[in-house]
Amino acid sequence: MKENYIFSKKTLIYLIMPLIVEQLLAVAVGMADTIMVASVGESGVSAVSLVDSVNILLINIFAALATGGAVVAGQYIGRNQNEKASRAGEQLIVFVTLISLVIMAVMYAGRSFILNVVFGSIEPIVAEYANTYMVIVFASIPFIAVYNSGAALFRAMGNSRITMKTSLIMNTINVVGNAILIYGFRMGVEGVAIPTLLSRAVAAVIIVLLLRDESLVIHISKPFKYKFDGKMVKNILQIGIPNGIENSMFQLGKILLLSVVSGFGTAAITANAVANTVTAFQFLPGAAIGLGLVTVVSQCVGAGDYDQARYYTKVLHKYAYMALAMINGIIILSSPFILKLYNLSPETAALARKIIIFYGINACLVWPLGFTLPNTLRAANDVRYAMIISIGSMWITRIGLGILFARYLGFGMFGVWIAMICDWYVRAAFFIRRYRGHKWQEKTALGMQKNME
Repeated sequence: MKENYIFSKKTLIYLIMPLIVEQLLAVAVGMADTIMVASVGESGVSAVSLVDSVNILLINIFAALATGGAVVAGQYIGRNQNEKASRAGEQLIVFVTLISLVIMAVMYAGRSFILNVVFGSIEPIVAEYANTYMVIVFASIPFIAVYNSGAALFRAMGNSRITMKTSLIMNTINVVGNAILIYGFRMGVEGVAIPTLLSRAVAAVIIVLLLRDESLVIHISKPFKYKFDGKMVKNILQIGIPNGIENSMFQLGKILLLSVVSGFGTAAITANAVANTVTAFQFLPGAAIGLGLVTVVSQCVGAGDYDQARYYTKVLHKYAYMALAMINGIIILSSPFILKLYNLSPETAALARKIIIFYGINACLVWPLGFTLPNTLRAANDVRYAMIISIGSMWITRIGLGILFARYLGFGMFGVWIAMICDWYVRAAFFIRRYRGHKWQEKTALGMQKNME
């Protein structure tokens, strides 16, 4: 009966809206950062871009571990085992902190390898800037790891307003700091790196202090006495590791496709870069609702109520489609004005607008089924299936067809985008088939229940 549902419509809105604002902040601040970094010069932009490509891979790993912790904690909440939910949160925070410190040490030790092997043959000035940027930004690795974990735990409790406010503080420090150090003190790449480190440190401290509130369902106990719980960490890693592999391989695949795009000239590269910036907004509501879906479904699964899990999956997909239709309608109609801001040549602007329209139409048709729906599976511990389909479709459909369409069938750079959309439809078909069956429910019953006792 509807009155027995775990989440009311009002609760869902309170969960989703801050997530959308948080995602919007991240994308908008990313754009602002790019504009400010440009004043440093092309060498500085290149250096920051190269190092950030490595940072994104690391952040994906921490986000995956955070998702694992959030799912485990959320399932305990659904079972009304709040003490175990808190224990899962503590295990997540400590484990991620230790792992991030190890990764930070490895990254510092491997700076020369990253500069000379990973980045390949780059100009000396770019290498110098990249090294300077790495020295500062790599110190922020533990902070962003802890923040991501804490934010995931608040989302597991259904409190996304806390993460939105913390994100607002973090991004404000970042943007204001960049502006002061770059424009005021002319500090170059240091002016980009220092605010990044400071903002992440502040966010991590805030999120940990907030988690010390013992009135919260998930909290860090006072006094804090940590005891390693192997079963709990195993539960977290069972979700986090496949999710991390999926995210990392997906990011690597996107990097490889950039090499295909780069072979079609400056106009194609510029159009692709601009389109990537704009399309980040075109799927944003779906990504935010996907985060909310993890919270909702994990609690339903913990309660053993799969009817509600399916009900909320349907409801949140309806919200996702409505939001995507609205934002893509606005972006497509305003795309001529948006593209004028970039001062593009007619050829580049035409290609970028073609991509934006093509992307927007298909996002409204299939994006939630390819990217939001698998979060239901992940929240029910069916992470291996989601990983296999996502990686397989990425490398076979998106990369395989991307090379075929772009290089051999004459579609040029636009062929990469056609292949991307094909990837969406392929993964959507597999995820729909999985969701309509019952194997994803058995994954929880056979796997997690044994280890959660």
